[in-house]
Amino acid sequence: MRRFTIGLIVVAAALAGAPAFGQTQPDGPASVASLAAKLSPAVVNIGSSRRVPGGTPFPEFPEGSPLEDMFDQLNPNQGQGEGPMQQATSLGSGFIISADGYVVTNNHVIEGAEEIQVFLPDGRRLPAVLTGHDDKTDLAVLKISSSTPLPFVEFGDSDSAQVGDWVMAIGNPFGLGGSVTLGIVSARNRDIASGPYDDFIQTDASINQGNSGGPLFDMNGKVVGINTAIIARGNASLGIGFAVPGNLADPVVRQLAEFGETRRGWLGVGIQEVTDDIALSLDRPDTHGAMVVDIDPDGPSIGVLLEGDVILQFDGKTVARMRDLPRIVAETEVGKAVPVTVLRNGAETSLDITLGRLEVPGDTAMVAGTEAPAVSEMDSVPAAGLAELLGLGVAPLNDAARAEFGIDPATQGIIITQVADGSDAYDKGLIPGLLITEVNQKAVTSVDEIETLVSEASVAKRAAVLFKVVDPAGASRFIAVRLD
Repeated sequence: MRRFTIGLIVVAAALAGAPAFGQTQPDGPASVASLAAKLSPAVVNIGSSRRVPGGTPFPEFPEGSPLEDMFDQLNPNQGQGEGPMQQATSLGSGFIISADGYVVTNNHVIEGAEEIQVFLPDGRRLPAVLTGHDDKTDLAVLKISSSTPLPFVEFGDSDSAQVGDWVMAIGNPFGLGGSVTLGIVSARNRDIASGPYDDFIQTDASINQGNSGGPLFDMNGKVVGINTAIIARGNASLGIGFAVPGNLADPVVRQLAEFGETRRGWLGVGIQEVTDDIALSLDRPDTHGAMVVDIDPDGPSIGVLLEGDVILQFDGKTVARMRDLPRIVAETEVGKAVPVTVLRNGAETSLDITLGRLEVPGDTAMVAGTEAPAVSEMDSVPAAGLAELLGLGVAPLNDAARAEFGIDPATQGIIITQVADGSDAYDKGLIPGLLITEVNQKAVTSVDEIETLVSEASVAKRAAVLFKVVDPAGASRFIAVRLD
């Protein structure tokens, strides 16, 4: 089992959905027996096996011991080499998506498997070949062969699954096979820190070990999720489960089936969250969007996006939170000319970007800064008002400062030399050795320019000032500091 932070455990997940309450009989709501009977033939059990280091525990004796030869003859691991192997097996769930035998499951169900078997509800056991897998979404596609067409199910529109809707899951808990459970959609858009595209459907349907990779159905019999994880204490489920949304899984599954790999869109930018203070500094009423921190010189956004742009919409989809953008970009077709709406210098601007293909690990992501060295002993040249308004001391960048802080010769900016303890700048992580390159999205090359822009913000009664800072390693980020 894979474990997540705060007790999240990836398990074989089979979720359940109950029938909608409509007209009821005296003995309760309408049965979903017919729906379960229709869908069950396409839900399969998956067994995988691999050999892992192991062997039977056995005492070892010092070299030259008179007991060594005698006990070596009795050692069950003798002759198996230094690392005797054992057979490891795992069980999970999956579902057939085509009559010719493509099967969807979780990647963690078959990860590292040397042999994969698919057990059909009609009693057949068929060998499976791994067509492709994707670590980022924890999905895998298998292929089985049958002399007759196989029953299959289809993906539905997971965006239409609302909180409170009934859902049904069928899977293989604890290897029992063919178990149906019912529940509702408890929440949407859950981030459980399992990958860059987390957008899970949360449900209260019963999920246990052996259900991973099983389908989550709506009441129309369409797959709206792939059951993947639960919150657990020890090995016991606490009744909260998570499913990969069908709209996220469907394009990944189609690519894995066709190409054996994913072909994700690539924007080629680093982004960070728009915090409350950054929103205040930009005079924005909310924290929607993703702020561009840096741009890959070889990426598709070079010459189109600018550092400091806030991406508000991408391909017609609203970027409500920073983490929405990587998922939306990844789902977009490579080579597509995409309309993008950004906030730039206080105004919304529409742009077009032709997406590249993500070839390497990573994606549009936050760019974390590197902690700079300790407080500098150099003499600062405090700009008038900066110390009072922000608790900052700054100075022009010179050779001595470059040597003291290990700043690359190509890196330019105004160096921070002092940060007052207890100030908002201190709390936000500004420290001596960081370089200021922009104030309120305007480039600065002198202490006077910083002083002027901060004073203008104060006169305009802005709540905060937005700084773009660069660390000695060259990584940049935006930090909003409240005016005192």
